[in-house]
Amino acid sequence: MKKIVRVLKKIVLWFFILSIGAVIVLRFVPVFFTPLMGIRIVEQIVSGEPVKCYHKWVPYDKISDHLKRAVIASEDQRFFQHNGFDRVEIEKAMKENKKRRRPRGASTISQQTAKNVFLWPQSSWVRKGLEAYFTVLIEFFWPKERILEVYLNCMETGDGIYGAEAVANRHFNTTASKLTAAQSALIAATLPNPRRFSSKNPSPYILRRQQQILQQMQNIQLPKKK
Repeated sequence: MKKIVRVLKKIVLWFFILSIGAVIVLRFVPVFFTPLMGIRIVEQIVSGEPVKCYHKWVPYDKISDHLKRAVIASEDQRFFQHNGFDRVEIEKAMKENKKRRRPRGASTISQQTAKNVFLWPQSSWVRKGLEAYFTVLIEFFWPKERILEVYLNCMETGDGIYGAEAVANRHFNTTASKLTAAQSALIAATLPNPRRFSSKNPSPYILRRQQQILQQMQNIQLPKKK
């Protein structure tokens, strides 16, 4: 029993060392591949589909400010104010979920970044616990701009498409730096389910969401560049 306890202690210790080390390294190193990309590739192979994985990392200043505002307006309007967890949205979701058939989440961009970079998409108590742990780490070690940069580069934006540059190339024949407000709002509108909804061929629902996001974008202020 003592040996098992010692082994478990070592496992836990190494988990903390490696996870903190990974977060510190990724504070500076581009994220070229994520667990979600790997999972999608395996799903494609198993189903006999051609393997698709379009992704190109671009730095923060090469991503349109329109897209930054659109994603914040759509996903996490208090992104620059909270510490990784939006208590206002959590409380609101808890109240609303008492009446809703399908519970809505209150995940912040920080939480989604932690999940996308370090974990897997399927929801469980274990994943949620680890997601909270990694959210605390990236909020401590990364500035907000870095969290947003990683999120915009790693978010799923279509079938086999990941990040701002790839979706700009494939859906709008442009680059992430040249995305317009309208294009950015379309991308943001699909984020809850980018494999069901398309920013290239938007449905009436996505077009309505686009207009809502465009209005909300007017209230989003990005920090001034230092």
